Amino acid sequence: MEAVRYHGPNEALTLETIPIPTSSDLSPNEVIIRVEASALCHTELHFADGTLNLGVAPITLGHEAVGVITAVGSDVPPSRIGQRVINYYYVGCTTCRWCKRNEEQLCPNLKAEHGFITDGGLAGYIRTPSKNAVVLPDSLKFVDAAPIGCGVTTAVHAAKMGRVDSTHDECALVYGCNGVGFGLVQLLKNVYKMKTVGVVARSEAKRKRAIELGADFVVDGTDSSSVAAVVREKTRGEGVDVLFECVGTRDTLDSCVGWVGALGRRGRLVLVGYHQGEEHEFRCHPIPMIVYEQTVVGSVGATLEDLKEAVQYVGEGKIRTVVDSVISLDKFQDGLDRIKSCDCVGKIVCLPCHGRR
Repeated sequence: MEAVRYHGPNEALTLETIPIPTSSDLSPNEVIIRVEASALCHTELHFADGTLNLGVAPITLGHEAVGVITAVGSDVPPSRIGQRVINYYYVGCTTCRWCKRNEEQLCPNLKAEHGFITDGGLAGYIRTPSKNAVVLPDSLKFVDAAPIGCGVTTAVHAAKMGRVDSTHDECALVYGCNGVGFGLVQLLKNVYKMKTVGVVARSEAKRKRAIELGADFVVDGTDSSSVAAVVREKTRGEGVDVLFECVGTRDTLDSCVGWVGALGRRGRLVLVGYHQGEEHEFRCHPIPMIVYEQTVVGSVGATLEDLKEAVQYVGEGKIRTVVDSVISLDKFQDGLDRIKSCDCVGKIVCLPCHGRR
């Protein structure tokens, strides 16, 4: 089968032919998924440019894969064969305190992490524990389901980390809007019923799409030095109560905090995006944060329960995934180039070629 392979930082990603996993490769609790669609993520660019270097290579990238179960291990009911599923990409050790809390994304001894330290879903097939293969609604097309695996689940988890509370008439801001950002807008409006949700984006097309998905106001993020002032104006000088920072550059982070930053009193800043290098380190003076009683929290990945909730929300129509385009797996680099240049509105989804083994 063809797979997108990573060989180390600052080395070109390649499309290679590797063996298809077989039933003999399975542990008793595992299944094999024939991948029908897999979404590209900025994470793949982070691997390519060395931002992420987890010391494991070569591996197949991709952590947003959906497909059909074709084989099962000895402890998995044969009835699972043929089920349409989405893969949860963390496999915890099961014994640490985080795994016991069902928060495998924090496990310090991961057995696997598909697309990060273990072969992922930018391929024809993927091997995974049965419990990680979450059933999809029959009404949901594979192309529309693939972006749930990171774009929507990350939003679901980030909202929990930000302690979103619609009972206090709070205002939220999504800074940087594409896969995760579009998911956050809909989650905050349609699930949490927040009265006011704003979006900061450089792209006019993305700002327009955010409004269509329910955002109450949008801000042009081309000049990040002006963002805070505009947000303050939109919020009657108060700033926002919870801010999801999905970009992670020094300029965007600077506009969030400080005496007149976009984050208001007792605001929660949720860090989702990141960039490489000291020039993008998050720095702020503590005095404004102390006086305003602000909180900064990171948010990484999602729990298995977050994925199940995300599938439910999409199945119910509360969240719609936004797909920019669909390409064949052998065109993956074209897709990544478009992501790097911010030339897409929504996710780019790859279709494996099962005709080439």
